[in-house]
This record gives sequence, C-alpha cells and structure tokens, in this order.
Amino acid sequence: MRRAALPASLLLIAACASDPVKPPDVPAAGDYTATPVPPETASADVRGGGAQRFVTGQDIPSQWWTLFRSPALDTLVRDALAGSPTLARAGARLRQAEEDYGGRAGTQYPRIDAKLSANRVDVQPKSLGVQALPVATPLNLFLASVSVSYTLDLFGSTRGELEALRSETDYQRYELEAARLMLAGNVVTAAIREASLREQIALTEEMIALQARSLAIAEQLERIGGAARADVVAQRLELAQTRAVLPDLRRQLDQLRHRLAVYTGRPPSAAGLPEFRLSELELPTELPLSLPSELARQRPDIRAAEALLKSAGARVGVASANLYPQLTLSANAGSLASSGGDFLSGGTGFYLLGASLVQPIFRGDELQSKRRSAVAAYDQAAAAYREAVLLGFQNVADALRAIETDAAKLRERSDAAAQARTYHDIVSVRYSAGGVSFLALLDAQRKLRGARLDQVQAVADRYADSAALLQALGGGWWNQPEK
Repeated sequence: MRRAALPASLLLIAACASDPVKPPDVPAAGDYTATPVPPETASADVRGGGAQRFVTGQDIPSQWWTLFRSPALDTLVRDALAGSPTLARAGARLRQAEEDYGGRAGTQYPRIDAKLSANRVDVQPKSLGVQALPVATPLNLFLASVSVSYTLDLFGSTRGELEALRSETDYQRYELEAARLMLAGNVVTAAIREASLREQIALTEEMIALQARSLAIAEQLERIGGAARADVVAQRLELAQTRAVLPDLRRQLDQLRHRLAVYTGRPPSAAGLPEFRLSELELPTELPLSLPSELARQRPDIRAAEALLKSAGARVGVASANLYPQLTLSANAGSLASSGGDFLSGGTGFYLLGASLVQPIFRGDELQSKRRSAVAAYDQAAAAYREAVLLGFQNVADALRAIETDAAKLRERSDAAAQARTYHDIVSVRYSAGGVSFLALLDAQRKLRGARLDQVQAVADRYADSAALLQALGGGWWNQPEK
C-alpha cells in the first residue's frame, strides 16, 4: 500500500496542477451588419460604375489584387512582397521563433554529456592530519565519464513550455501573413490613389487651359470695350486659384510614388515604377463574401491573437506545475586513472546512479504570484482575442456599407457631372451670344470642374473600398500554393 501511495499522490497532484483556463466568450454573428446587405450594388453609366454583386461563400484568391485586371498592379504587388524589408524582418522573427522552439524541444529527452579532464594534484600530508599519503604526490589524475540526466515531466511543465513556444511560433507565422496582407493592401490603395491624383491633375490642367482661353477672350473684349474690368479681374483670380491647386496635387503624387518605391524595398529615387490610371483598372464585378462563421479562421490577425491566447494558457499550466515536485534521475559512468593509458585497465571504472526530488516548501509568495501573473496575462490575451474578432467583423461591415454607399454616390455624382456639362455648354453658347455675363461663365466652369473631380473621387473610392473588403476578409492567404 505504501508503494502504491506515492504514484497515486503524484497523479492526484498532477490533476490539480492541470489548471484549465476558460476560453473567452466571443459573440456569435449571423451577419456582418444589422440590416441585410443587398445582393448587388447600384450601377452608374460610367467606367468603374457598374453594379457589383456579392457572392456569399465564394473563396478569395490568394492574389486577390489580380481581380482589378491590371498587369502593372500585379507586378508591383509581387515586387513589394519579394523586396519589402518589413516582410524580411517578419520572416526573420518567424525563423527565430522556430529555432527557439526547436532548441527547447530537446529538453523533453534525456541529456547525455561526455567529459574528459586531466588534473595535476599535489597535496601536503600534514594538511590532512597524516604524516604520509599512500601514494606519492604530486600525481596526475585523468577522468573520462558519460553522464545521463532526465527530469520527469510529471506535472506538465515541459509540455507547457513547448506548447507555449509552439503557439508563439504560430503567432509569428500569422504575423508574417498579416504583414503580407497589409503590404499588398497598402500597395493597391496607393496605386488607386495615384490613379485618382493623375486624373485630378489632368482635369485641373484642362480647366486651366479652358480658363486661360476664356481670359484671353475677355482681355480682348476689354480692350474694345465689350467687357467690364471687374469681369476680367475675376477671371484672372479664378485662373490663379485653379493654378494654385496643381502644386499640392503634384506633391501628393510624388509622395505616393516615393511610398510605392519604399514598399518594394527601393529608394524613393528609384526609376521603373509603373504609372497608374483609373482607365487601366477594372472594377471587380463579383466580390467574394465569406460567411461570418469563417472570418475568425481567415483573418491572420485573429489567428495571431488566438495563438497568443494559447501561449498564455500554456504559461498558466507551467506556473501551476512549478508549485509541485520535480523528480530528476541521473547516471554517471566512467574511468579514473593516473595515466591516460590506464583508462581501460581493470579497477579504474566507476558508476553512479542517483535520483533527486525537489519540492518547493517556502518561497514567500513568489510561485503563487507568478501563477497569478500568468492568469492575468491569459485574461489580457483573451480580451485581445475577443477585441480582434470584433474589429474583424467591424472592418467587414464598414467595407460592405462603404461599397454600397460608393455605388449610390457615384451614380449621383455622375448625374451631377452630366448636368454640369450641359449647364456649362448652355452658358458658353449664351455668353458667346452676349446673353449672360462673364461671371456666369466662370460659375459654370467652376461647377463643371467640381462635378468632374467629385466623380473621379467617387470612382476611386469604389476601387479602394473593394480592395478594403477583400483585405478585411483575410485576402485568401490560406490559398497560397505550398512552397
């Protein structure tokens, strides 16, 4: 009975040491938005204004940016994924985590060490209380030994450490995927923004040319007395204000080009970057829409938060296991001789078998504090995981509503641009015939320019928000071909 008592006690303690942690309560969502998303968006009779259809349950391609049908954009994103220093840093962190796990995994096996030593010993007999030693001194001692030790993982401390390191490796892997997704999204968004700026610059230059021609006519009319001085000055003011817009637009364009170069791992002065225009991009007519129940498995940031949660749970188990005994078995075998040639001679061999049991008795509040700290860290990780899930749902919901709104906004702005064009043409004819003042023509030009710029921005918003939805759904990283 006494022999059976120790194993039974150890099993009981092990059961107490397995400190289960409660997983966080994540609200289940049947849909992304409070009101159902329509199966397709509105349509406008302009390029980039067609209806978009949401395809529920359709998988997302791993190269999701190819849905915009732009070879230049595809090339730039691939260059960024290959040359980005941000991804290189994330990849190095992943390799470090893998090596940390691989090194710690060796502790679950017995440790075997070999030792070879040579010593010169000179002992004075009187220091030992004798007149003479049985052997002459000084003497040489040669030792060769092999030692084996193994700590039994009775309470799961080693298993917990390995589980925590494995989860931290998964965290770095998902962080790398999240960085890849973020980089691809940044490149696509910057390219769309560049295309929009180029369109705005072209429209502004067109308006400047139109206003310059109108000013020249007004100045001729002023010289012959057909136009008032105030109208000419007003035209010059309008032209100067329009010209003042160009430097800021060009600055924004240059900064975007610099940013795209850095995304690809090149300096801002690098040449060879493609130029993007809205006319060269194609709006995806079908947008994949994953089910809400699948989102947590698709977004790498949520998977990363889940990995940290698992690691924190394993750390709680380790802290609990450290409250209980540690049993270590050891064995040593070798040879001790006074000369190197006597290692294998009879009488020089020895062996030593041992076992040690360490049970913490009094550490103040150290071990319990470490355990409570591990539990608090788990609670933090659980809250972070829950927050990541909720933010993921919010990102998708925001993108869906933005796409729906963008379509309606583009339709209205396209109609406004058409009305502004008609109004401008009518006023121009009436001005040429002397039926309206020059100020009326300036007002028509201003309205036309503003309407066309609003239309361009609405088109760009549809492209950008479509990319945001694909990114919010996880970007299809799980469909990448295995390397």
